[in-house]
Amino acid sequence: MKKNILITGGAGFIGSHVVRLFVNKYPESKIYNLDKLTYAGNLENLKDIEHRENYTFIKGDIVDGEFIGLLFDKYKFDGVIHLAAESHVDRSIANPMEFVMTNVIGTVNLLNAAKVHWKDDFRGKLFYHISTDEVYGSLGEEGLFSETTAYDPHSPYSAAKASSDHFVRAYHDTFGLPTVISNCSNNYGANQFPEKLIPLFINNIKNNKPLPVYGKGENVRDWLYVEDHANAIDVIFNKGKIGETYNIGGNNEWTNIDLIKVLCKVMDKKLGREEGTSEKLITFVKDRAGHDLRYAIDSSKLQKELGWKPSLQFEEGIEKTTDWYLNNQEWLDNVTSGEYKKYYEEMYEGR
Repeated sequence: MKKNILITGGAGFIGSHVVRLFVNKYPESKIYNLDKLTYAGNLENLKDIEHRENYTFIKGDIVDGEFIGLLFDKYKFDGVIHLAAESHVDRSIANPMEFVMTNVIGTVNLLNAAKVHWKDDFRGKLFYHISTDEVYGSLGEEGLFSETTAYDPHSPYSAAKASSDHFVRAYHDTFGLPTVISNCSNNYGANQFPEKLIPLFINNIKNNKPLPVYGKGENVRDWLYVEDHANAIDVIFNKGKIGETYNIGGNNEWTNIDLIKVLCKVMDKKLGREEGTSEKLITFVKDRAGHDLRYAIDSSKLQKELGWKPSLQFEEGIEKTTDWYLNNQEWLDNVTSGEYKKYYEEMYEGR
């Protein structure tokens, strides 16, 4: 593969794993990482590949349509892997418009740029949009989300992602733009910003802080190891059928409270504490508004048609994840203190 590939949101949690995979796996291709470097974008995530010849970082905002058009002019992208998004449900409840701007307007800006610059020849081009299982709404105690499940978003975050999905499909159906979409379940692993459940609780357990659990902790999520997700994105980018949607799940359903108890048990062992010590930190708090009860992904289409499958189960993944955070305390300290924001200034500004 020899292409110019734009990866948006490549300094974020999932994006950094995708950027690293593509830079290392496809040395003949040029990988361009576009990130606004909001609170969740951290270039320290990519220290190991930042000097590679086939890697370029670009600081910018997908909401700026003119800027996006200039990037397509300059770099002649053959493919787009679009991960840039506001993704935290609680933040979307506090500030819905920010999610509309980034997740909807930003996506349409990228679609417009691709349509304009690829209009003469769509061959070898692909616009790959990464979405979430939250667009499907909530499940009862049984059943799984499939690629044909009707959309039923319940939060400003999921509504904005659902809208962006619809625009991607509309540009394929109306303009013939070569697109593909994937919808994934909850990701976990290294480099995740510690507002999300697993890194937040690892940090809180280590520091003997309360573990705030919404409601009774009965909400169910399917958990996907981030490196498995990155590998799925690679497979879909290279083998996915134009116009199709693929669901990516980890086959790891856990209630929040059971997941937290597993995490407490693992952390007690790793910190040399008596078993049950960390569970005493669990604190039940008022439930989140519009909190979906259960998500669960049917990824059989992806597994059968493209040959992907998750590489590990949750217990193994959580061991690897806790080890990473415990062995990378400086990274966690930099993120929680805001020091990580200085890295861009030191590495890129004034060059």
